[in-house]
Amino acid sequence: MATSSTKSIEKWKTKQWFNVHTPKILGDSIIGEIPAQDEKAVLGRVIKVSLSWITKNPAHSFMTIGLRVISANGDAAQTEIHYLEQVYSYTHSLVRRGSSAVYTISKLSDKQAKPVVLKLIGISRYKINTPKKQGIRRELAKFTTEYVGSKSVEEFVKSVIDGGFQVEAMKVANRIAPMAKLEVKKIEL
Repeated sequence: MATSSTKSIEKWKTKQWFNVHTPKILGDSIIGEIPAQDEKAVLGRVIKVSLSWITKNPAHSFMTIGLRVISANGDAAQTEIHYLEQVYSYTHSLVRRGSSAVYTISKLSDKQAKPVVLKLIGISRYKINTPKKQGIRRELAKFTTEYVGSKSVEEFVKSVIDGGFQVEAMKVANRIAPMAKLEVKKIEL
């Protein structure tokens, strides 16, 4: 009679390995393999990877990306972006004594009406009062609604990875109070 360890080994041998491909906007490269019984078992899985592994850019080492498997053909698993976020230790290290942190959370939609949740963190150069923080939040809310509404999700994520969105948002926030840094804390799709 087979023991439980032999049964689990036999079950493991029956699994199929799928190559995980990144979305086209990230180069459609293979980032790893995942095991599953069949193609249906792979669908919906979320793979968390450091963005620097995909882009080969060390500046992206503080960003992680969640890729959701949307289709599997043969041994290839195609993915789409599920979320993009900064590592907590990085965002935590931004706030210093003598500065203020401004957090925003916006529920937006792109030009194809796909929902996007955008969380930003802004760090001021010096302490700012509550009315200035509220003004920054208000102006960033207007800016992000227009910016995300004029682009597709892929274009928006690409601009966040390239840093173009952060530069434009920083200009908006600097009109109210001088900002030291403005980062995208998380994008949920």
